[in-house]
Amino acid sequence: MQEQVAQAIAQINPGDRPIATIHTITGPSPWLTNAFGLIAQLFVKYYFVTVTEQAVVFHKAGRMSSRPKELVVAIPRDEAARLVSGVDRNALWSSLRFQLPGEPKPTRLNVARYWRPELDQWVLAVTGAPATS
Repeated sequence: MQEQVAQAIAQINPGDRPIATIHTITGPSPWLTNAFGLIAQLFVKYYFVTVTEQAVVFHKAGRMSSRPKELVVAIPRDEAARLVSGVDRNALWSSLRFQLPGEPKPTRLNVARYWRPELDQWVLAVTGAPATS
């Protein structure tokens, strides 16, 4: 998946290089979303969020294939740190909030345990501070 995201980044900006990519699910805690089943799935979005040398890039992720799809937004890296808040590193599901352009409030991004090492790299690269438990 990360290789496919890197290829998608190269298509957008061939001179840029990915540093860390995370797979995220928007919305409330995935525990709560799972409790409501299929109906709740209609209200969540899946993203690959990559910090590169130049930007933080959001690609939609396929629900079934988890492959990167179209570009949603690319935010210059020097602006991204102020858009991150509420980093919460947990055993199974970690989360952070990111203020996406045009949204009234920060979007909660949930990150599964499998992606936690990448989350740690991502947070450090974007904010300059390590993610805390």
